Amino acid sequence: MAEDMKTPLLSDSEGPADALPVCLTSPTVAILGSGDFSRSLAVRLVASGVRVVVGSRCVNRIPSGLFPDAVGLRNQEGAVSQAVCLVFMALFPEHYRSLLGLQSALAGKVLVDVSNAAEMNIHGTSNAERLAELFPDSQVVKGFNTVSTWELQTGAHDGSRQVLICSNSTEGKKKVVQLARQMGFHPVDMGGLSAARKIEAAPLRLFPSWSGPVVVTFLLFLFFYGYGFLRGILLPFLAQGHNAFYRLTLDLVNESLPAVALVTLALVYFPGLFAAWLQLWRGTKYRRFPSWLDNWLQRRKQLGLLSFLCAALHGVYSLCLPLRRITLHRTVNTAYRQVNAGAEELWDELGVWRSELYLSCGVLGLGVLSLLAITSLPSVGNTLNWREFTFVQSGLGYIALTLSIMHTLFFGWDFAFHIEAYPFYMPPSYLLAVALPCVVLLCRCVLLLPCILTRLTRIRRGWESKRNCPVLQHHHVVANEIP
Repeated sequence: MAEDMKTPLLSDSEGPADALPVCLTSPTVAILGSGDFSRSLAVRLVASGVRVVVGSRCVNRIPSGLFPDAVGLRNQEGAVSQAVCLVFMALFPEHYRSLLGLQSALAGKVLVDVSNAAEMNIHGTSNAERLAELFPDSQVVKGFNTVSTWELQTGAHDGSRQVLICSNSTEGKKKVVQLARQMGFHPVDMGGLSAARKIEAAPLRLFPSWSGPVVVTFLLFLFFYGYGFLRGILLPFLAQGHNAFYRLTLDLVNESLPAVALVTLALVYFPGLFAAWLQLWRGTKYRRFPSWLDNWLQRRKQLGLLSFLCAALHGVYSLCLPLRRITLHRTVNTAYRQVNAGAEELWDELGVWRSELYLSCGVLGLGVLSLLAITSLPSVGNTLNWREFTFVQSGLGYIALTLSIMHTLFFGWDFAFHIEAYPFYMPPSYLLAVALPCVVLLCRCVLLLPCILTRLTRIRRGWESKRNCPVLQHHHVVANEIP
């Protein structure tokens, strides 16, 4: 027993080869091509315990140290011969025909096409389909083209973990899926090889979910900026000769940004309210929303982030207002008039309360909106459960909307009831901006009424009205007829 206690649990005599048994038992994977993607893929495969051999047209051109020491460097024919079943085609599609001499060597093996489309054309033949036509005896699998070289080198946890995969071969797809999981990624089966057209075009899309929200935000900014220019600059210049074109660069922009931020924030919560009222009217949750409403609901995150951007820019512009020369000029003129009037101290109680209230509401609203923007990040949102995420995005979101409305109303104070606020019969821009948010807040308050909230909760838990579920109505009638 004493001798057994002296025996170490881990023997020091085992070599380093025994410390990595995975590398000895895992089949060799070949990579044809020696570019940046091939090097990053080789680094990731080696780190995952996979034996890798790289095939190049000219092995002598590969600089020493470019690939890890564990990676074997061969010509293309030698790399294919060492591969057990998987071969990554890390080549440009125009070079696929140069491998036709290896058709017999590649027969029966899984060819993983990692290429991307050269242009946005989802109706033509994909690169993977062309590869399958050139090598009919091989199993072609599309995958890993949506993963960048940076994500391969830094690891799956630091980038996108999804790998889109498609193939007509079930066995080949299983092997690639198993390898993707071994590398730390989440493989997503997209179906047959015909789906490769969309997969290859996916990296070419430039912010596909942002185009609509950006266009809406830009149009709103153009509207409020043009309205402010017409109301406060152009018409006074034409009618009275008053030159205020200096306001174009900073003052007018600062007036437009909060209006855009407020309306955009209202557009975040308006589709959810519309969907709730639509479910109440239909009496069921099982009927699909219109496509435009579905798209709107899916773009709420982008609209919220753009609203935060406009609000943050408004805060920065407001901090720059005291630095303007026109502000110094107005301050000197005010002091000069006060001295001439013989007034020692001019105190405006209402003006002080107004500035204190609207500044406080604005700062609080921007702070809550910042919290919403932070929790919308995947790295932060994934740490929250569904109830916490809903509380932040919905509960605190309406608090941010309420504070923004109060900020606008305190800024306007009672000026909206003065005739001077309507030059050329045009209301101030903040009155136009606050209309939709007030409607959204009012609709939300109506939905919180117990008589409406109870019915909406039942519908979202699966209850349906009798006109939408005749089966339940029939069962109810039959049950009443039973003696």
